[in-house]
Amino acid sequence: MQQVKKVVLAYSGGVDTSVCIPYLRNEYGISEVVTFVADLGQGEDLELIRQKALNSGASQSIVGNLVNSFVERYAFPAIRANALYLNKYPLSTALARPLIAENLVNIAREINADAVAHGCTGKGNDQVRFDLAINALGPDLKIITPAREWNMSREEAIVYGEKFGIPAPVSKKSPYSIDVNLLGRSIEAGILEDPMQEAPEDIFAITSSIDNSPDSPQDIEIVFKNGFPVGINDEYLTPVEIIQKANELSGAHGFGRIDMIEDRVVGIKSREIYETPGLLLLIKAHKELESITLNLDVLDFKGIVEKKMGSISLSRFLVWTS
Repeated sequence: MQQVKKVVLAYSGGVDTSVCIPYLRNEYGISEVVTFVADLGQGEDLELIRQKALNSGASQSIVGNLVNSFVERYAFPAIRANALYLNKYPLSTALARPLIAENLVNIAREINADAVAHGCTGKGNDQVRFDLAINALGPDLKIITPAREWNMSREEAIVYGEKFGIPAPVSKKSPYSIDVNLLGRSIEAGILEDPMQEAPEDIFAITSSIDNSPDSPQDIEIVFKNGFPVGINDEYLTPVEIIQKANELSGAHGFGRIDMIEDRVVGIKSREIYETPGLLLLIKAHKELESITLNLDVLDFKGIVEKKMGSISLSRFLVWTS
């Protein structure tokens, strides 16, 4: 196979994607590593992340604002579909992967890159989401997956990065792997690997504990049009504002925490912690609305379709990108 000279890497600034930069350059012999940082409303200083990529050896680092597209093309269809993975998780992190993949392919076309790369390991479902989406949209592009191939533990990856001056964003006191976007947070690793250990309170950031939640319940009215939320409490809002408002209201009451054992497509089980207050609230509200507007046969059939929509298959997601 022809030597890859230029690659576009999906970059978050975390341990794995940061280490990927020198690894691609030194172990794969790739001369140009261009990183793509997706702005998905995670609230981080993306300029700092972009600069970190350059300091780590990237020849170019691109930041793309995908927030509106993320909500309108992915989150809102998922709400209308009541999409829940294993009937629990509203795909807050998963929904971003096809969108990132689409932009990786587009950038590769623009800069004449030979390949695209991502930092997924061989354990999770995200590797499948990336690979299937990239193959569908750019079948001619080579996919490079360093973290799936290097056989380094997380600690070894941190040490490898430190040799190239890459500071680790985690510590022994906070060893978690965290993914954040506008729809929520996913947390794994550390003591969470033990399903018998209770999740510590300090891992949560956008949902209050029950002890710190208001004593009195709060009535929230959500307005839907054609299956999409358009307003909250008599206030009509943009799609992004709907998510932000729902996050604020439900998170304050400790709603939206999910602690589950996932069945991965590679045949293993893994514990995942999620905070998805707004998205989960909107899906549950939509399901309640359907319970009074759809007849029994439609509800029964729709339940089957919803389960498929919430599964690992990306064919449904890719339709939304067209």
